[in-house]
Amino acid sequence: MFYSIKHLTKFHYASPVSESVMEARMHPRSEGNQRCLTFHLAVSPRCRVFAYRDHVGNNIHHFDIPGQHSYLVIVAESLLDIQLTADIPNSLPADAWVEADSMVQMGDFWEMLLPSEFAEPTPLLLDLANQLEVCRRDDPLSLLRELNQKLYDWFEYVPKSTKVDSPIDEAIKSRQGVCQDFAHIMIALVRSLRIPCRYVSGYLYRRAQDHDRSVVDATHAWVEAFLPPLGWVGFDPTNCLLTGDRHIRTAIGRDYADVPPTRGIFRGHTASDLSVAVRVTASTEAPELDQVLPVPEEWSVLVEKAQEPPPPPAKNMAQEQQQQ
Repeated sequence: MFYSIKHLTKFHYASPVSESVMEARMHPRSEGNQRCLTFHLAVSPRCRVFAYRDHVGNNIHHFDIPGQHSYLVIVAESLLDIQLTADIPNSLPADAWVEADSMVQMGDFWEMLLPSEFAEPTPLLLDLANQLEVCRRDDPLSLLRELNQKLYDWFEYVPKSTKVDSPIDEAIKSRQGVCQDFAHIMIALVRSLRIPCRYVSGYLYRRAQDHDRSVVDATHAWVEAFLPPLGWVGFDPTNCLLTGDRHIRTAIGRDYADVPPTRGIFRGHTASDLSVAVRVTASTEAPELDQVLPVPEEWSVLVEKAQEPPPPPAKNMAQEQQQQ
């Protein structure tokens, strides 16, 4: 199956800022059953964009806009080919815990075993683990299948109920959150079992018959656990799924702090507003990357302005301010 993705991000500043420095993680990975055939990133105001690959294979673009500007628009377009994979079994043999411990001991998995910024054990998490009976029993795959289902049943999916920097305790207290919260909670629980677990950011292609809880016009997040002899197995607790050909991987890390779609700073003292639009379309043949996105008309005008040279840098540079 071929998937075309358009991901538009707009930062609007209440008053002009004098410089923006930004990283973007929007280039899908090529691995396993997934191949990113084409990728294009456009930025307005126009600037030079650089790219590199980090130590876990994520594709990262970064740029600096030195001139005054009151908006920043990023348009990422991708075309992917994703093949079906073999079905994951319902369970593993009885000695799977021994094999898993042996493989983990021989490998370099410490990053995905230790607590991280958004996936660390708290008293509320430990209490949740007791209620959900999260302990070593049966076999690792059966246990994680069960945990995936229990998290889906336990938590309600409520858009905007938490923020990108909300600790997991907020979602645990309210029993509601978004895909990012469910992923962080599952990661912390799985790591408590001494199973390597990592955060995956990307996109989910939605079909009406699937009844997914996650929203259609946003990025998505899920987890992958290392289970020998299967390797990294994906679990989506938001939608009670094992990941398949509808899940499109963009970046992997310990948690969201490692893989936000955009991260940067600007110089200036002003309020900012962030808008995001995502569209994922599927076809059996490679599509053209010229389909119209259901986004405000003004965005296309802003993208056209990327062809204009940026204004000269301001003489007085204000204090830097973090922008997520």
